[in-house]
Amino acid sequence: MNRQRDIICFSLSRWDSEISSPALSLAKEFARNNRVFYIDHPFSWKDYYQLKNTEQIKRRKPALLHGKEPYSNPPGLPANLTVVTTRLTWPINFLPPGALYNSMAALNNRIVLRTIRQLIKDYKLKDFIYLNFFDPYFVQELPDDIKALTAASVYQSMDDISQVAYSHRHGTRLEETIISNFDYTLCTSKELTRLKSPFSKNVFFHPNAADIDIFKTALTQTIPKPEALQSIDPNKKIIGYTGSIEYRSDFELLRKIAEHHSDKILFFVGPIQGNEHEEAGLTNMPNVIFAGPRKITELPAFLQYFDCVIIPFRKNTLTKSIYPLKINEYLAAGKPVIATHFSEDIYTFKEVAYIADSHEQFLQLIDTAIDENNSTLQQKRVDVASQNTWAARVSQFWRILGF
Repeated sequence: MNRQRDIICFSLSRWDSEISSPALSLAKEFARNNRVFYIDHPFSWKDYYQLKNTEQIKRRKPALLHGKEPYSNPPGLPANLTVVTTRLTWPINFLPPGALYNSMAALNNRIVLRTIRQLIKDYKLKDFIYLNFFDPYFVQELPDDIKALTAASVYQSMDDISQVAYSHRHGTRLEETIISNFDYTLCTSKELTRLKSPFSKNVFFHPNAADIDIFKTALTQTIPKPEALQSIDPNKKIIGYTGSIEYRSDFELLRKIAEHHSDKILFFVGPIQGNEHEEAGLTNMPNVIFAGPRKITELPAFLQYFDCVIIPFRKNTLTKSIYPLKINEYLAAGKPVIATHFSEDIYTFKEVAYIADSHEQFLQLIDTAIDENNSTLQQKRVDVASQNTWAARVSQFWRILGF
């Protein structure tokens, strides 16, 4: 029965984002058995002019400007997954709540809904699942004509939207609205599940997972050393991090790591947001390297040569609601993980990860993790990660919906 259901995914993460996306990973897993239509988060006119010379905009230009060629099947994605691009929308997040914002948001919704209606017509969709991945800024309630063709509407909450600087102005109330209007809400952490439960009777814990087969290659295959690692003294231990370097990161801790472990390399793979890394002095430290973002398929090559990996998140209201994508990626690679004790969810991995309650303990656990690492512990980590696959999350999804 599930194989016959089409799925429209409306996602805050675009398919060609710099970092791995839970939304795209789940969509790819759905596409093994279902037709999936992945609607990228709409670009605004502001985005268009700021990014007009990038490949992201160039490849979408006919769809963005003229509504032409809105469907694509990018190489590397499943044949059953179609990417959908809407026309450009108006930038409105800077507006205060009120009549003007509501009017402009309604205009943006009409732009998006025009694309959705055309998609339904072109592909003869009915009895489909409408799944919104953490993008409450558009279509908080499905119009009656679309709702009549929908088997279920599902919203997924991935972060505490009230704690993110860009999103809290409008995101909190819009998310409450979409949760109230949609049939089901899935939350990637236990704290989020508690926070969102007052707005709907159908709120469920549905945690992140990992592309286990990709990350296991760091342990099971010999991968050529990435060029960015080749100049490092092979006798030096490498403390690795993959993912965004941004407001969740504890930059004071990172500076302490670089200082205390001056005999090791602190190596970052991922995009940088803001300049807190500079303010912390990390860019001036000789044992700190920022390699920039890489595709998810490139990460195992780096992980293979890391001696340990870290999740150095701040402990605050935002991170209290985080079940990090990278924990299962790290474990699937067999790597010793050191993390701050930022959430209830990260603590559930205490049997296979080193959880630090203070900066000083974190610094000590880096040496412990490297010294204790062995094949038995590596396999134990892989075994835990192997329970957290996207296939398992898809199965859980269908159980929650009762289909």
